[in-house]
Amino acid sequence: MIAWQDAPASLPEGERIYAIPDIHGALSKLRALHGMIAADLVERPVEQPLLVHLGDYVDKGPNSRGVVEFLMAGSPCAALHLRGNHEDMMLAALAREPGAEMDWLWCGGRATLASWGATEEDWVDAVTAPQRDFLNATIFWHRAGGYFFTHAGIRPGVPLDAQAPDDLMRIRSEFLSSERDHGAVIVHGHTAGFDAVIRPNRICLDTAAWSGGPLTCGVFEGDRLGLLRA
Repeated sequence: MIAWQDAPASLPEGERIYAIPDIHGALSKLRALHGMIAADLVERPVEQPLLVHLGDYVDKGPNSRGVVEFLMAGSPCAALHLRGNHEDMMLAALAREPGAEMDWLWCGGRATLASWGATEEDWVDAVTAPQRDFLNATIFWHRAGGYFFTHAGIRPGVPLDAQAPDDLMRIRSEFLSSERDHGAVIVHGHTAGFDAVIRPNRICLDTAAWSGGPLTCGVFEGDRLGLLRA
């Protein structure tokens, strides 16, 4: 059962958004959350449900390949897959950009190689064309009602439709410390904590699923917000 609270923004009637951040190879927790979402949809049908995965599907955790393949296979309802900095690093490494492979491996990519059963010498060929297509098709943001969904956050003072992809995937301190009105409540991950952070201008859902914390899903409906955890 979802414990509801007042939200700092709202969605139009008939819409519901589920948002899951920073999976990082935690396949069993992702399966459990998808099961909870499916059960909620059966119990409380809604006209326009949407599941937004906020990025960072790969690296650090035990089963990045499994997470990618699970997401490729479908979701309990219509879904969008946003790009996190870890997908961005992996794609740069796949494209053989100078220095990209070492940066990616240093930031958790070795766990991803292990999940593909690959080595540093042969891993590029181990990632299939459909898997690459899935990663390349990830998007940087989604806006609905009073919310703006992205991986890391936004640069304060820059219009939402003019944000740089690098900021959307990587920004931290300048965004996290800002108390200004961004024109929408920013729903993000990227910066892990012990619990979800809910503030008037932003909501962080990253609760460190890969390192022992729960995988948290925000449920946005009308003028209320609930949380599901696996």
